[in-house]
Amino acid sequence: MTNQEVKEQIKGKLIVSCQALKEEPLHSSYIMSRMAYAAMLGGAAGIRANTVEDITEIRKTVGLPVIGIIKQVYGDCNVYITPTMKEVDALVACGCEIIAIDATKRPRPEGAALDVFFKEVREKYPEQLFMADCSSTEEGMHAAEIGFDFIGTTMSGYTEYTKGVRLPNVEMIRKLAEECGKPVIAEGGIWSPEDLVSVFEAGAFSAVVGTAITRPMDITRRFVKAIEK
Repeated sequence: MTNQEVKEQIKGKLIVSCQALKEEPLHSSYIMSRMAYAAMLGGAAGIRANTVEDITEIRKTVGLPVIGIIKQVYGDCNVYITPTMKEVDALVACGCEIIAIDATKRPRPEGAALDVFFKEVREKYPEQLFMADCSSTEEGMHAAEIGFDFIGTTMSGYTEYTKGVRLPNVEMIRKLAEECGKPVIAEGGIWSPEDLVSVFEAGAFSAVVGTAITRPMDITRRFVKAIEK
């Protein structure tokens, strides 16, 4: 797929995030590949996935564009979504159509500034599509200015300075869609079809849904909490 074809494929469509961390019951590249295959059969236009192993397995049966990430913790650094060039290199090598990178204002591993880091990334991979995982409107505007191809709301509510914000962050989506000049990918807190409709009405170019579709443990907990009340 060309970059333009990737954009056309996901425009106005649903992307499903298929991820399971080591401590989760469904942690398995094979299981994530089946999740992705089920999402594709259900009508998803793209997949978001974590680790080269999962992405490689998903590619065996799913031909949709992949937003690739590698979650890697370095010491006590809070930035863990594709935090260094090592992770970017690995994702490029496995052929991800889009690579998502934490684009929050928080310190990166070894104190690297986002602007400096992304400048190096863009110079090394000028044709690669990159998505900025942001937590605020200001971060999204900045990510657009420094050259990210897509602006995501992924980290809204997950940084110390955005905790408690109502999700999905429709106002952030609307403002970025109106002002940042780049396609906005809504992500975070989309629990229902109604939520999904609301983010597209706010101007989202595309939207990612993860937990509400692919994390049965969390889905079960939601139902249990409902009857406990």
